[in-house]
Formats: sequence, C-alpha cells, structure tokens
Amino acid sequence: MGIGDEIMKMKSLGKRNVTLMQINIKKREMYTKARHFGMTHPTVVACSQELDVLLNQYQDIHQYNYVG
Repeated sequence: MGIGDEIMKMKSLGKRNVTLMQINIKKREMYTKARHFGMTHPTVVACSQELDVLLNQYQDIHQYNYVG
C-alpha cells in the first residue's frame, strides 16, 4: 500500500465519520417527525428516503475501506 492509498483511506475514514453524524441527525429528525405526524405522513416518508440515501453512502464508504 502506497502513500496515496493511505491518504485516500484517511479521507474515506473522515467521510465515514461525517456520514455517520449525518445519519444520526437524520434518524433523530425522522423519529421526531414520526411522533408528531405519524409514520405514514409524506414528511416522514421523505425523511426516511433521505436516511436511506445516507445509509447507502455509508455502506459504499465502508465497503471501499474493506476492498481497497
């Protein structure tokens, strides 16, 4: 593994931590909206879809760290 690979891995770890924070924030937002509006309200569904995107991003980053 070269220095370039190490730098890319460090950047990826930083991005993973930021993505985890975004996931936790979005989760809390979704739970709050679900308590207020109910689970099937369009606002809650939209928030859930945004959370799905973040979770997919996290999985892509996590998978890269194990493959690369």
